[in-house]
Amino acid sequence: MKCPYCLADNDRVLDSRASQDGFAIRRRRECLGCKRRYTTYERIEATTVKIIKKDGSREPFDRTKIKRGLEKACWKRPVSDGQIEAVVAAVESELDANFEPEVESRLVGEILMRQLRQLDEVAYVRFASVYRQFKDVRDFVEELRPMLAEPRAERIADE
Repeated sequence: MKCPYCLADNDRVLDSRASQDGFAIRRRRECLGCKRRYTTYERIEATTVKIIKKDGSREPFDRTKIKRGLEKACWKRPVSDGQIEAVVAAVESELDANFEPEVESRLVGEILMRQLRQLDEVAYVRFASVYRQFKDVRDFVEELRPMLAEPRAERIADE
């Protein structure tokens, strides 16, 4: 591994530990040339799932786009970065396990909404409003109707 500071190709690993719910390994390294420390991540190189967009175009799955959307939906909600990362990892894992080599963006959205509904109902509604392109308040009411039909105790138990 080349040092990002001096570009020397001589380092030692100081610490290794599981990261991202076991889907990656975080390594703390020290360059033997300049003595500076840096962190690297190692993850399984899987075949990249292609996402089929609404217009029929295809692009590689991009976990940063998923994370960015979740962060917007969870803005000012009691949801940690670790919880968001866990949702991203769960979605990525489900896609890798069930949809090779392509999956429609609609299915990715449904998987995300299922995960997000378990995490935070307000964030779920925020995400759904953008994803399903709500036009007016009636669309919100239709999305909330099944959630409101559940007894509150059952919804809280799911959390």
